[in-house]
Amino acid sequence: MRTYRELFGAPEFTPLFVSSSAQVAAQTVSGLGLGTLVYAATGNPLLSGLAMFGPALAQVAGAATLLSAADRLPPRAALAGMALLLALGTAVLAIPGLPVWALLVILLAEGLLASLGGGVRYGLLNEILASGGYLLGRSALNMASGAMQIGGFAVGGVLVSALSPRGALLTGAALYLVAAVATAGLKKHLPRAEGRPSPAETWRSNVLLWSSAPRRRVYLALWVPNGLVVGCESLFVPYAPEHAGLLFACAAAGMLAGDVLAGRFLPPEWRTRLVTPLHLLLAVPYLIFLLGPATPVAAVAVTLASVGYAASLLLQQRLMELTPDELSGHALGLHSSGMIAMQGVAAVLAGALALRTSPAAAMAVLAAASVAVTVFFPVRPEPSPGAAADPRRRPKLDDACK
Repeated sequence: MRTYRELFGAPEFTPLFVSSSAQVAAQTVSGLGLGTLVYAATGNPLLSGLAMFGPALAQVAGAATLLSAADRLPPRAALAGMALLLALGTAVLAIPGLPVWALLVILLAEGLLASLGGGVRYGLLNEILASGGYLLGRSALNMASGAMQIGGFAVGGVLVSALSPRGALLTGAALYLVAAVATAGLKKHLPRAEGRPSPAETWRSNVLLWSSAPRRRVYLALWVPNGLVVGCESLFVPYAPEHAGLLFACAAAGMLAGDVLAGRFLPPEWRTRLVTPLHLLLAVPYLIFLLGPATPVAAVAVTLASVGYAASLLLQQRLMELTPDELSGHALGLHSSGMIAMQGVAAVLAGALALRTSPAAAMAVLAAASVAVTVFFPVRPEPSPGAAADPRRRPKLDDACK
């Protein structure tokens, strides 16, 4: 599978694409509305960042207890059910007078749910595009995510200004309902793994996945450098309250450009060589925030930096080469949960630094930390034997810990 025409010719990709896109739009619109609502109520950049990215912290608990269900639940029913629950939770967040602590409790519950959603969605993607199409398919989903974030932040900004932050939250709830409806176009798939999901089974599979040194290196490369940069993004609202939507949209545009480049045009032989350069590109432009640049300069820096998020796409392909099919959903869910959890940690760290210094200084510090991690702990994964010749080749479960 080499072209987007072939990709959208796969019968189930379109409904999965629509459902995923609607969910990203819902997260974007509601996240901006909630971050603005909390900042207006408290004036606290730490709480604002926690409101937008804090649910990610709950994904640590979800990854430790729920992920075994990613390969053991019927994907269509699981995706629809989770979208409906997220719609309900987001609608509750719009209730006037809800205290900040109650908002955070609901957000943490949504984060637990989201820790399972990534594994179900991307495990299904790997299943329906089994003939070497995962990289292209994930590229298309990432492109849609970027487009939805651009449109979502733009629309969210308008909704926040013209209506209210609560209007943005209700719009997000409606978009979650669209995501649930779109799953009707998926076929009924059997679970990929046998047995009952449980915390014990989740932990066993996590240990199995983490016991492989090559997979461990890939996971850390997926989580740490970009997590620190997302911490920079969590400060867009306190850095430029009136232009935060523009900065978020620029970040999404840069990410979209990087995914198009990596998923469609980058030759396979270049994919493993560009991970470190892309990670450096992701962080270095943020160092300019130490100078407190005006919005136009900040927007250019954010757009350029976000092209570097394409490193994550390349590393996910490598992760699939190292993972047996029966653990694919769990492995991708662990990646998604760990990545988002790291982003939540970085958002909290960014908010704490901003309280002691300034949003601009905190962004520059986190960017410098990302550069240091990339320089001193570079990851240069080598192709698996035979992977180039047959992208469907996967290790067996017995070999998963080698």
